[in-house]
Amino acid sequence: MKKSIIYIAAILFLSTSVFAGGPWPQPKGVGYFKLSEWWTSFDQHFTDEGLLDPNSTTGIYNTAFYGEYGISNRVTLIANANLFSRNVINNQVSGTNGSIIIPGDSYNGLGDIDLGIKYGLTAPGSKYPVAITATFGLPTGATNEGALGNLATGDGEFNQMIQLDAGTGFKLGGLNAYASAYGGFNHRTNGFSEEIRFGAELGIGLLDSKLWLATKLNVVESLQNGDTAETTTSTSIFANNTEYSSFALEANYYVTKRVGVSANVAGAFTGAIIAAAPSYSVGIFYDMGK
Repeated sequence: MKKSIIYIAAILFLSTSVFAGGPWPQPKGVGYFKLSEWWTSFDQHFTDEGLLDPNSTTGIYNTAFYGEYGISNRVTLIANANLFSRNVINNQVSGTNGSIIIPGDSYNGLGDIDLGIKYGLTAPGSKYPVAITATFGLPTGATNEGALGNLATGDGEFNQMIQLDAGTGFKLGGLNAYASAYGGFNHRTNGFSEEIRFGAELGIGLLDSKLWLATKLNVVESLQNGDTAETTTSTSIFANNTEYSSFALEANYYVTKRVGVSANVAGAFTGAIIAAAPSYSVGIFYDMGK
């Protein structure tokens, strides 16, 4: 059984554009806004022991808005909203006669919304910026939907996360580049376990900084201190006690001075209680800072 199989990360607000997030607050009156489509389809999932079990083919498709806006040179407001979420389970078909064993199902609705505020601990323009962010996860998505109660567009719990970011910009072979790292603690409610999160990002600008390429590492470790085994089933990306080490590649290209397009693919090398499949994202962004 391949342990290097790609799988999706349930907490996607940690994977934003190379021009947002990190230890760099937006300047006063400046913002970054992105509309994107994220999706995955999977027919197997990781168990709590990190092994693979099959499940009916399931797809999740999110249309999301991400925005940052500086209300001062040190304080930035953040919003990450899944405006439309579709959860689909295909028909379960007999391998012998092709008959439908369990009919498929689907549910459409609003997904979870994250609101945050970032404060720059170092002065604007610092060579080694450090920032702290408080993020509040609102349970606006639905849980236990569908005929069998196994469809969801959210995890059904209100969480609060404190995150510390640090980074720097530098030259790499004459090209603009940056590196950042973060660590955070996520307090969860409704019987979900708390989480420790950390990761790093490295990006480089090409074609006179019109094209930016980035690699990202995101790790989530559950404290296993909740009283809920999982929200629906282990085939859901919203299950409790999810753990993963995720690796992602992202490209951002400026079509004009401020408008650009982005693409992201995420993978992983460890996982527990989470769907097993690639995840993809494409989007268009507007960067007022350019």
